[in-house]
Amino acid sequence: MPISLFGRLLGTRRGRRAAAEFFATIAGQARNPVFYQQLGVPDSLDGRFDMVALHVFLVMRRLKGQGAEAARWSQALYEVMVADFEAGVMELGVGDSGISRKVKTMARGMAGRIQAYDAALQEAGDATLEVALDNNVYGTVLETDPQALATLVRYVRAADRLLAGQPLEDLLGGRVRWPDPLAA
Repeated sequence: MPISLFGRLLGTRRGRRAAAEFFATIAGQARNPVFYQQLGVPDSLDGRFDMVALHVFLVMRRLKGQGAEAARWSQALYEVMVADFEAGVMELGVGDSGISRKVKTMARGMAGRIQAYDAALQEAGDATLEVALDNNVYGTVLETDPQALATLVRYVRAADRLLAGQPLEDLLGGRVRWPDPLAA
């Protein structure tokens, strides 16, 4: 596969800007009010972190094993996400010494989520995915609404299928389609 314009630019300021714009597109879907208003995802730093992490994971999962350019794209996406987390923590007024610790905690949390979600999506049933989403996305909720959780599980499965069917060139060009969270 020929290297796209993004692949050639990845190490440049323009390429980093393209990666940031792609991340913003993914984060925009993760910040869809439906998740917070109708599916009960906590509208908090933790809830928003988990939704961004989930959506970035889904894109990274699609890019996995798709060649060197896809691997660079995935790495750039992850780096932009970590930088976004760091900026968010700074905006909250966390002191310089606390920023590094908080970002490291978030990065470790992302690694755990990647493993849990990847394993859950490889299973035919939904029980493991339900547990992973309940523990992470709804982890700060006292009592998870089973219907909301089931809808989020269907959404994640539908997003995984939709991403798998999208041409790699579209993703490498920074274009991604998502299912409707409630229609999945």
